[in-house]
Amino acid sequence: MASSTDRWKVSERNSSPDLALPLLVTGIAGVAGFNAFRYFREKFGEQVVGIRQQDNWPLYGPGIVACNAEHPDGLNRLFDQFQFRSVLNCAGNCALKSCELDPALAWRTNVEGVENLLTTLRDSSTRLVHLSIDLVYAGTGSGGHTEEDPVDPVTVYGTTMVEAEERVLEARPDACILRISLPMGVSFNGHAGAIDWIQSRFKKSKPATLYFDEIRTPTYTDCLNRTFHQVLAGDLHGIYHAGGPRRLSLYEIAQVVNRIGGYDPRYLMGCPRIEAGPMPPRAGNVSLVSDKLSLALGLPPFDPWPFHQEHVPTHRDWHRERPPAQPGSPEYLAEVLYRNPGWKER
Repeated sequence: MASSTDRWKVSERNSSPDLALPLLVTGIAGVAGFNAFRYFREKFGEQVVGIRQQDNWPLYGPGIVACNAEHPDGLNRLFDQFQFRSVLNCAGNCALKSCELDPALAWRTNVEGVENLLTTLRDSSTRLVHLSIDLVYAGTGSGGHTEEDPVDPVTVYGTTMVEAEERVLEARPDACILRISLPMGVSFNGHAGAIDWIQSRFKKSKPATLYFDEIRTPTYTDCLNRTFHQVLAGDLHGIYHAGGPRRLSLYEIAQVVNRIGGYDPRYLMGCPRIEAGPMPPRAGNVSLVSDKLSLALGLPPFDPWPFHQEHVPTHRDWHRERPPAQPGSPEYLAEVLYRNPGWKER
């Protein structure tokens, strides 16, 4: 079967997606936003601007502007200056515990920020693509959620993301909402992503406890970036799921990081969600089915994470097995988990 690399090459030969510029990427402190900003900045240079929270001073560089979306005046000034014709909205506070402890802060970041953006875009033809999340579902069933499934979040974070979706659908019916799962790529600070957090524990010889029964559909940011590009350049509207084709538990994801990174298997712990305590609440099987997006784009846009079948856990002690032909190391992890090895060097 052809990988998404081969499918994208055929697609790009037939039609090179051309999006309206300048482009604003919000929420670049997160993994999805950070990688999307770098991708579009490399392609379009100064025509791409990314914004981060004003107090996040370690995140800086060409094209990065400090601007809180919750502050409409600053957002308006930015739009007046750059006259953005496209927006990829990746903003949001996804820290589950912080959102539970401070729902007002979660609301300001995840809902009011979107409302301010929509107000700024009012009466404009600016293309808007808004990112949501698989945690709009509780995951009490067998997963495989489609866009027609009713949302039922169990966390404040998920609840605010549902509210943000509703605001976008009401104000901008021409906008596209992409529900992603775990974006797998580098982060700006080495701690923001799933891989980063798990790997940071193992690097420090500290235990990492992950859940057997929280199921996600992780996706390489390499695949997400090109999907964002095509959706921004097109006219898809409404809600689409954008999760990878492989379903993995958080524990299995940690197994992959542990073995591929060559870390001590003793530091990986696992438990069911019910043993983790009530704070923060945990969703179950929130795996996504992205067939609607594949059909709309004319091709399946995502390779499975991890790409290689031999890197997929087969049992709970799989990470303890270290075949000589598969030496693990942080360098190898970076090659095959942070980046999609199915993509060829351009």
